[in-house]
Amino acid sequence: MRAETKNRRSMPAKWSMIMDNIRIDLKKNKMVYLMALPVILYYLVFQYGPMGGLLIAFKEYRPGRGILGSAWADFYGLGNFIDFFTSYDCGRLIWNTIRISVVSIVVGFPLPIILALTLNEVKSERFKKTVQTITYLPHFISVVVISGIIVDLVGTEGLITAILQKFGYTGGNLLNVKEYFTAIFVGSNIWQNIGFQAIIYIAALASVPSDVYEAARIDGANRWKQMLHVSLPGIAPTITIMLIMRMGNIMSVGWEKIILLYNPGIYETADVISTYVYRLGIEGSRVSYTAAIGMFNSLINFGMLLIVNKIGKKINGSGLW
Repeated sequence: MRAETKNRRSMPAKWSMIMDNIRIDLKKNKMVYLMALPVILYYLVFQYGPMGGLLIAFKEYRPGRGILGSAWADFYGLGNFIDFFTSYDCGRLIWNTIRISVVSIVVGFPLPIILALTLNEVKSERFKKTVQTITYLPHFISVVVISGIIVDLVGTEGLITAILQKFGYTGGNLLNVKEYFTAIFVGSNIWQNIGFQAIIYIAALASVPSDVYEAARIDGANRWKQMLHVSLPGIAPTITIMLIMRMGNIMSVGWEKIILLYNPGIYETADVISTYVYRLGIEGSRVSYTAAIGMFNSLINFGMLLIVNKIGKKINGSGLW
């Protein structure tokens, strides 16, 4: 009893000390907090604020009644989720989303790392800067422009189609062939982002101490072994963090480009969750139904983020938290 009474008496003193420390820190670093204020407001207004709208997923939303005034969905508010899981499109959408994401990660994730490691071994600064400029320039081109270029290249009379016809391809527009959509989408994403993504790894390589390379050369390591045993382990934490972030978005595919590229004839392989939500939510006005799908999508991404982060922490001690 005496110990509990003592702890209760010490609690106000502890809180007073904490508040004093906060006030001192705010006064000391007020300019830093002032600079951070717009960022904090951005996340509060545009990231955390809209989370209240998730209630729509559990209701039969009617704009005239508002979110709180709309009736709850069937089955204790889970009707929209049940409708999606029992729909004909559910399996196809989930499979297409996972397939495109996995192919993008398996094929596209290692390539910026390889490019960064290769450029790190190039001695000519002029050649290195030229390659960097050429590779990361497409990243700054609008998705609409990129999609227009792709449509022209793979069209009936496009350059890529003409090349494939030399090797026996007898069809027309490649975007009308459902089996080719994943390759076109993933390939164009790699071309658009490989240079920009490589910048992160190039910056990480610059932080590897030069004396480590010197020690490796003294031990007889050639350029290949230096890359394998010095450069690659040096950027391993960066690779882990980037992979965690990619896996945390495994259910999020670039819907803008897909909408600009696909057509009803290839929905079977090109339609993903985000494009389905766009079509039914924006064009079809099924707000509650698509909100439920979007919430399910976000929960899967969040779960993958937790799992991969935990695996990364166990493998090499690197993670987002």
